[in-house]
Amino acid sequence: MLGKLTDAQMEDLLKQQVTGRIACHADGDTYIVPINYVYSAPYIYSHAGKGKKIDMMRLNPKVCFEVDEINNIFHWKSVVAWGEFEEVTDLEEKERLMQGLIHRIMPFSNNPGDHPSHGITERDSDIGDTVEIIIYKIRLDRMTGRFEQSQN
Repeated sequence: MLGKLTDAQMEDLLKQQVTGRIACHADGDTYIVPINYVYSAPYIYSHAGKGKKIDMMRLNPKVCFEVDEINNIFHWKSVVAWGEFEEVTDLEEKERLMQGLIHRIMPFSNNPGDHPSHGITERDSDIGDTVEIIIYKIRLDRMTGRFEQSQN
């Protein structure tokens, strides 16, 4: 059976998952990549280093976000949401959001203290001067959700 997720089911899926996909479009180019995130309505919070995704979102802040839960080919849930990128520049907000991201994604890591590319390490010297971590949020303004499950 195919169906639509309710608002509550979409909220639950966004809160339960830790990895989604963000799609951006700028200068005639479309780009989609997976991200780790934290959801707190109406925002998706995430972080990244400088690169194509950040460059594109700075040029065109309108983005699309997708998250799913796939048990098998005939049993899945998916949410697609549209919103707007906003770079977080306030230092206190950046620190608070980064701590939230760390607490959310570290339970899924085999070695929680060894991820300098995410700004997560036991030694600050591992990060060095070359990694600038950009904290951003996506303010979701609309979403849709679908599911499929067998009728057994």
